[in-house]
Amino acid sequence: MAGNRRTIRREPAVPLVLRALAMVALVLLLAPVVVVILAGLNAGDHLTFPPKGLSLRWVIAFFQSDAFLPSYLFSLILAVCTMIISTALGTTIALVLARNEFPGKQMARAFFMAPLMLPGIVLGLALYLFYLSSGLGLVRTMPGLVIGHVLVTCPYVVGTVNASLVGFDKSFEEAARSLGASPTKTFRSITLPIISPGIIAGSVFSFIVSFGQFDVSLFLTPPDYNPLPIALYSSLRYTFEPTAAAAGIFAIFLVVVSMLITARLTNLRKLANVNFS
Repeated sequence: MAGNRRTIRREPAVPLVLRALAMVALVLLLAPVVVVILAGLNAGDHLTFPPKGLSLRWVIAFFQSDAFLPSYLFSLILAVCTMIISTALGTTIALVLARNEFPGKQMARAFFMAPLMLPGIVLGLALYLFYLSSGLGLVRTMPGLVIGHVLVTCPYVVGTVNASLVGFDKSFEEAARSLGASPTKTFRSITLPIISPGIIAGSVFSFIVSFGQFDVSLFLTPPDYNPLPIALYSSLRYTFEPTAAAAGIFAIFLVVVSMLITARLTNLRKLANVNFS
């Protein structure tokens, strides 16, 4: 019957010109990645491209390095800590902004999203000068570095969770409360499963951004620690050896795995339609 037919919504056809431009843009974005991978597999003694043959020589050197491997592990731990804090804080902020009406709400939303608009070098310098002038003892310390990374990554969680809350039907929560569920149980059983794709996507994005964060780390890293971006910068500035490219291979691998996990667990097309109104 006509009343039982399900209407299929089809995506509008993308013009061929736009497809070609998108393909060119994709190639330009992936070209540096290919260069880094091939440079890391170079069989020569220097960081050159095209490589002089392919070898795992510098990949093995990465695992034996006293500079890159500890930096990689430190960046990994720092990114995990940042991800946990940013996920909890960003989810809370997104829920407060989405569920409450108060004077200055749009200004508060712009305030929490402002780090996305500021150049990283400006944000890192501003934090360093603030720590220095405030006397809080956060200059070149681990807490100060984590705060800087959370400040940069938290807006990603706010944005993705906010996207999950767009069109959220509160009647599900009201039904749970009417059946005797506590606010905590309602959030855990109803709200959290619905917004979990946004939380997962935001947490993965914050992990990736923190792992590759250079500008903030340049100003706030403690003297006894060295994140991977800073180690790569120092190596390319002074030694220019292929071990840096080999370290880049593992950084790229980590980012690719993170994005595959995000694509597997979330609907990226839905989350791309972020509404901040």
